[in-house]
Amino acid sequence: MTQRSERSEDQSIRYVTIGCARERKARNKSSNVANPHPTGKTDCKARINALRVEGKMRITTVHNTHNHGLNLMKSRFFLCNREVSETVKRVLDTNDLASIRLNKSYGSLVVGAGGFENLPFLEKDCRNYIDKARHLRLGADGAGALRDYFMRMQYKNNGFFALMDLDDDGRLKNVFWADPHSRAAYQYFGDVVTFDITYLTNRYGMPFVLFVGVNHNGQSILLGAVLISSEDTETFTWLFQTWLQCMDGIALKAIIIDQDRAMKNAIATVFPETRHRLCM
Repeated sequence: MTQRSERSEDQSIRYVTIGCARERKARNKSSNVANPHPTGKTDCKARINALRVEGKMRITTVHNTHNHGLNLMKSRFFLCNREVSETVKRVLDTNDLASIRLNKSYGSLVVGAGGFENLPFLEKDCRNYIDKARHLRLGADGAGALRDYFMRMQYKNNGFFALMDLDDDGRLKNVFWADPHSRAAYQYFGDVVTFDITYLTNRYGMPFVLFVGVNHNGQSILLGAVLISSEDTETFTWLFQTWLQCMDGIALKAIIIDQDRAMKNAIATVFPETRHRLCM
C-alpha cells in the first residue's frame, strides 16, 4: 500500500513510499477484554522508497524482509486484484431477476471456475454489485412515470427544474428536481444550507436527499430534492454541479452535512469557496 507520497506543483508525484499493508503495530479493535478483535498489523518494516529524478522515478531504498508469513495465493484478496467482469455481472443480474439467492449464484460461479482460488473476486464483491444494481433498477415504468411527471410540471411552469442521470445501460441513477418556489427562496435564504440524507423505506432503497434552508421566520424551507443511487464522490459531484445549474451558477455560501468523506471531496471540488461545517 502507499504509505506516504508528495506531489509537486504540477501534481506529478515527487516521492512515494510503498510498504507492507501490515506496517503498523498490532492493537485491539474492541474495548471488550473478553472478546478482543486484534488487527492484522505486525509492525512490518518492508517498504520501497522512490524519488523522481529528471522526470523518472528512481528507487532509492528497498527493505524487502517481512516479519510475517507470505502466501501468494492470498494476493487475490487485495482490493486492487478483485474485479467482477461484465460477463459475471450479467449472470448476477439475470439470476437476481429470477429470484435466485446470491449465495447460490456465487456457488455456481465457484463450480464453473473450478474452485474459490480461481475467481478474481469474492462473494462480498458480488453482493456489493447486486446491491448497487438494485438501486439502479427502478424499472421502465418508474423511470417513465417520473419523466412524464417532470415534463408536465415543466409545461405548467418554465421555472420547474428537473434532471435525470442515466447509466450506460439507460437505467436511472440519480434524479434532481426543484420547483419555482424553492429556486426563488434560495435567492433570499441560501446563506446556509443543510444537506440531509435520509432513507426511504420503499422497494427501491434509493437514498432521498434534501437541500434545506431557513427563512426569516426561523422555519425550515425545502430548496431541492434528490434521489441518488449511491453515496460516492462521483454521485455527489454530479449532484452539486446540477445544483449550480439549477440555481443559475450561484454557489452555496455555507453548507452543513454529516461526516461523509465522499461528500467532503465533492464539496471541495465543486464549491471550493463554500464554508463547510459538520452537523451535530
